[in-house]
Amino acid sequence: MDVILVRHAIAEKRDASRWPEDALRPLTDHGRERFAPAARGITDLVERVDIVLASPYVRAWQTADILAEEAGWPEPDVCTELAAHAPVTDALVVLTRLPSDITVACIGHEPNMTILAQALVRPKDAHDLGWFKKGGAAHVRFSKGVVVGGGRLLWACTPKELRQLDA
Repeated sequence: MDVILVRHAIAEKRDASRWPEDALRPLTDHGRERFAPAARGITDLVERVDIVLASPYVRAWQTADILAEEAGWPEPDVCTELAAHAPVTDALVVLTRLPSDITVACIGHEPNMTILAQALVRPKDAHDLGWFKKGGAAHVRFSKGVVVGGGRLLWACTPKELRQLDA
């Protein structure tokens, strides 16, 4: 199984008067514009994606929509286990229940994306993982199904690196 982890793109600043529920906070126009070439850049690194799981938060969902449009990934499925502040262990359970012969993309938030990535990879790969920048991504490969600490980190890219692939 291949697991692609993506942090949502640049979102509006928290503002309780505009978005009383943080889950409703969207991407900025700038965030959408900056992420589109990064999404195209991912296609140089990822051959195919079979399933896209996205946090139900608007900003993660919008990021998944950009990936569908620009990278040709499937339309996202809601995955409440990827919501901000959801326990990372819940996302791990979801991943372990998926078929072992697929590529799944998970679109979520920090710090969960970094914590999830660190839980998935072999300890010797964990040192190559910094905090995910907004719009950053990583690719973890398992020889069979997902096993905590059993994945091999193939790459981790900042959004700038992904945009450069599109250039």
